[in-house]
Amino acid sequence: MNSPIDSRQVRAFCTLARTGSFTQAARELHLTQSGISHSMKALENDIGCRLLDRLGKKVVLTQAGEQLLHHAKKILQEMETARETLGHLGKWGRGRLRIGASTTACQHILPPVLREFKESFPEHTITIEPGDTPELVAALLNQRIDVALSLASNEPQLESHPLFTDELHFIVSALHPWAKAGRVERPEIPRQNYILYNKRSITFRLIEEYFRHEQMVLNTVIEAGSMEATKELVKLGIGVSILAPWIARKEIKEGSLVALPLGRRKLQRRWGIMHWRGKRLNLAEETFIGLCEATSLSLHT
Repeated sequence: MNSPIDSRQVRAFCTLARTGSFTQAARELHLTQSGISHSMKALENDIGCRLLDRLGKKVVLTQAGEQLLHHAKKILQEMETARETLGHLGKWGRGRLRIGASTTACQHILPPVLREFKESFPEHTITIEPGDTPELVAALLNQRIDVALSLASNEPQLESHPLFTDELHFIVSALHPWAKAGRVERPEIPRQNYILYNKRSITFRLIEEYFRHEQMVLNTVIEAGSMEATKELVKLGIGVSILAPWIARKEIKEGSLVALPLGRRKLQRRWGIMHWRGKRLNLAEETFIGLCEATSLSLHT
């Protein structure tokens, strides 16, 4: 593999091509004419062809020199752009935060978090990648996102900051017989129609495992595309769902939905913020995690 061209030689070459004079180029670069001459000889030896011709006191480019100049200008422009970009990042509040989050977190946790985050970091660029836990773990491992707000994962390369633990309940319409009775009749559980979110999700797997342990199979599972669609279908009496009450907090408070325990045994989930294990968090990432902790606490008080 060929070694990269020396950036100082590239700058000297471009200056010489523009001025056409070793004297002028040396003056602009605060070097000696001998230094410029040696630099150009070294560049020609490195590339393996002649780049410059002397016509009296004037320096002109060979055909190879013209080709190199075309690329060299782009190289210097990219170097200048990189310097400016890094300069901006060095200033207070500049940077980016790439967040992965479950659809539930996108709706209920992120809005108040990002509203406060932007007050402290108004110049930060924020991107959000929605997805379920397995997708967010893959995005973290592929370095497409910086942090992920979702159900905790056991991926060994990732570290998780615990946020909260929730408990799944039956969620039924206010007109459902269970809502009117204020309790769930165990024999009735397998006879209900169920509306659940995403069969590929960790939550769906947890629900299946829970009822398998209870020696039950849930009947006619309808897969809804979002939590909002799930809640609306339950309101219409089309079926029963299994959700954490905080996701339907508004509807439960207004009385259109009712939450009832699954049984004597609880079904709990752990939520957290994941990032690469051992990663040194910057101030923006630490602030984001702190705001998520505060917002999560308010959801359960």
